[in-house]
Amino acid sequence: MDLYAEGARILTKQGYAMVGRHSAVKLCHWLRKSLLENKPCYKNTFYGIESHRCLQMTPAVFHCTQKCLYCWRLQSFTLTEMKKEEVDPPKFILEKSIEEQRRLLSGYKGDERVSIEKWREAIEPKHVACSLTGEPTLYPYLSDFFEECHKRGMTTFLVTNGTNPEAIEKMDTLPTQLYVTVAAPNEEIYRKLNVPLIKDGWRKLNETLELLSSLETRTVIRHTLVKKWNLGYEEEYAKLDERAEPWFIEPKGYMFLGYSRKRMGLENMPTHEDIRKFGEKLANLTGYNIEDERADSRVLLLGRGKERRIK
Repeated sequence: MDLYAEGARILTKQGYAMVGRHSAVKLCHWLRKSLLENKPCYKNTFYGIESHRCLQMTPAVFHCTQKCLYCWRLQSFTLTEMKKEEVDPPKFILEKSIEEQRRLLSGYKGDERVSIEKWREAIEPKHVACSLTGEPTLYPYLSDFFEECHKRGMTTFLVTNGTNPEAIEKMDTLPTQLYVTVAAPNEEIYRKLNVPLIKDGWRKLNETLELLSSLETRTVIRHTLVKKWNLGYEEEYAKLDERAEPWFIEPKGYMFLGYSRKRMGLENMPTHEDIRKFGEKLANLTGYNIEDERADSRVLLLGRGKERRIK
């Protein structure tokens, strides 16, 4: 059985649009909310990103270095390496991703709840969220992909689990904003909750944290917090954050969605009040301030006065 073909079949049923051999696009929940209800996502609130013009995609739909218990994505076909000779070129991935985004949006044009002006903007995306699923840094031409995006005047976000510091260090073109997910305060919890598929995952994550302050781009540490697993431990998280010196820190609650429901329960989903208490303690320990929050996404923004809005 061709694992790629079988994985693509399952993902297509779930609303993903496959791009080439190993990439995919999916309309974000908040993109639909923005079009249908004029309600944007927290990234709009925090950073000014227009939700209806955001292209959510991944160049590594079947590839990751972890099988996190809280992950809501399909993990059945997880591979840990991508060979250069077997991957699609970055320009092809971007162009086809935009094409698929437009196809997925075509049905919204006739919906009476959708502004035609806003729909026309939506089919011309201005932001790429390289975060849909998998570990994007495994794609060997990620730097070139961001360069293609920036040539088109698009802003870019990259979400990484931090286990591939070598790839980040070698990038000539960095994303507009780089997120590193830090979902464990120590190695013991990391091994149990993030379930690394590679050796030295914790060490590599820490190497990425050491690297962050030297990068010439906006940086964010995201703490994905799961009740009864990794919520609390503020002092240990603070030490990790202080090493990374990110522009921003986002404590965000785990949501009981997708495939994670096979491994987690409703009792593992923190309330926004839980996240706020965590954020307040972390802010006191790190010297960051709570700059914003979105209760519907159970997320806070901690910062130190740096420019939030992305131009």
